[in-house]
Amino acid sequence: MTVFPICKVFQGVADRRQMFRLFDRHAQRPDRRPDDGRSLYAGEWFEIGQAEHDYMFEVLPPLILRVDMFALREFLTGSITSVFFTLWIDGRARYFHSYCDLADIDSGRRMREAIIERETRPVRAMTRQERLEHIWSSTHDDYRGYAGERWPVLDRGKRTVTVYGSRQGTSLRLLDGLTDAEVSEKLPVHLRYLPDAVAA
Repeated sequence: MTVFPICKVFQGVADRRQMFRLFDRHAQRPDRRPDDGRSLYAGEWFEIGQAEHDYMFEVLPPLILRVDMFALREFLTGSITSVFFTLWIDGRARYFHSYCDLADIDSGRRMREAIIERETRPVRAMTRQERLEHIWSSTHDDYRGYAGERWPVLDRGKRTVTVYGSRQGTSLRLLDGLTDAEVSEKLPVHLRYLPDAVAA
């Protein structure tokens, strides 16, 4: 059994349009097959509003239903499916979407604990990985993609984003290779100056 890392992939509360885009953030991946997305999706999560949560609850009868969570009966890939949480954090109900691997009976519990731990930090901060994931999630499909045959063999298939430079003009860069300054420029203003958080 593989335990996948858990990562917040969008900062803020996703509206309905953003939620549907985030459901398949990896739609452009090369050589897409129905069984190849397990490691891409498992462990991803983001916050949604109550209206989006309730809408998804009414789409299909849930596969799993508990007081604070439900899982969709349609699987994204393999044993990965959408799990929605209603969690009380700081005295109010908040709503989250995640991808959990239901082949792992503890994946829902681990996801719930990770979300609560992340959202109850006393200081608002972001890890570098969260910054990169937010950039990937919020960049339009026309300006993000995957390194193809023109890239060195070791970089092929890695995520790329368009970067606007003053002297160099527009260029395609590996997402993981962005400098701190480039990451800051691509983030919305309200997220640029958050302190770095230590990854859990």
